[in-house]
Amino acid sequence: MKLNLVILITFIGSTLFAQSQKKSYNIHTVGFYNLENLFDTIRDERIYDEEWTPKGERSWGSKKYQQKLENLSRAISEIGTDENANMPTILGVSEIENRGVLEDLVNMPKLKKANYGIVHYNSPDRRGIDVALLYQTKHFKPTSSKNIPLYIYDKSDARYKDSNNGKGKRIYTRDQLLVTGLLDGEEMHFIVNHWPSRSGGEKKSSPNREAAAALNKKIIDSLYKIDPNAKVFTMGDLNDGPYNKSVKEVLDAKGKKEEVKKGGVFNPMYQLYNDGHGTIAYRDAWDIFDQIIITEPLLQKDYSSYRYWKAGIFNKPFLIQKSGQYKGYPLRNQLSGEPGFSDHFPVYIYLIKESK
Repeated sequence: MKLNLVILITFIGSTLFAQSQKKSYNIHTVGFYNLENLFDTIRDERIYDEEWTPKGERSWGSKKYQQKLENLSRAISEIGTDENANMPTILGVSEIENRGVLEDLVNMPKLKKANYGIVHYNSPDRRGIDVALLYQTKHFKPTSSKNIPLYIYDKSDARYKDSNNGKGKRIYTRDQLLVTGLLDGEEMHFIVNHWPSRSGGEKKSSPNREAAAALNKKIIDSLYKIDPNAKVFTMGDLNDGPYNKSVKEVLDAKGKKEEVKKGGVFNPMYQLYNDGHGTIAYRDAWDIFDQIIITEPLLQKDYSSYRYWKAGIFNKPFLIQKSGQYKGYPLRNQLSGEPGFSDHFPVYIYLIKESK
């Protein structure tokens, strides 16, 4: 009996000691979401948006537009909430027509309490779709922003082979958006991307995404040069997977933390891909085009400032097609014009910092 009492006292003592060693952390969710053709209903003569109007082939009127906003606001409000009571603090988005649609989105009832600010520039993309950054004004204060153009060319059309000093016809695509600011007083840099599509085939179009990756690396390297401890997040729909040349070789994004050296970048989506997860499906094959890649300082173990914790894909059942040919795919806009959510699942990472 005395022995049992000693064991019990020892057990209680160690439990209390362990509890005293527990630490609490502040947590933020950083996400990215391709909003799949978030167009308003107003014809803009400068871009190709005819189908996204009441008279267009999708009969895109105010009722459908409002339903699309409702769908997207529901998804955004729940991203990352499995581990964080709050919706994303930072959210990069793509495939939006203009600033106006973002203002409509952030004012939806499910998102209004987050009081999202917007950083947006018009891109030269021929469809008129842009990238942007949403941020909770309570936690993030932008200090600078710029849109950085991507110059790529096509020589395949003989009519344009001698244009642009022999480079060929310029392909107008999305700019890369760089936003620097203070997250709870700590400097962070966010790059939002939507790299060139695979139009014409993956192999033929690959050099365009490799050029996008080279521009991305140039931006990151310049931030590293200014501050070797720069915390940079590059996120977006890259139209390539973690294993493709643009990401793995040109950007040199490592799939394992231990492989990341000073001045390097880590891609947490690589392991998710290896585990069989995906953000987009095509011909019954899944891939991860939507990625968030981070610089080495975010991997360090000193949690007195914000560090990376873990990553995920937000693919709750309500975002998934329930029947038909595309059962199991992301629930996208229908060809009939019926609004869905998106043909991409959102991705996110958690940042944690020890509470004082």
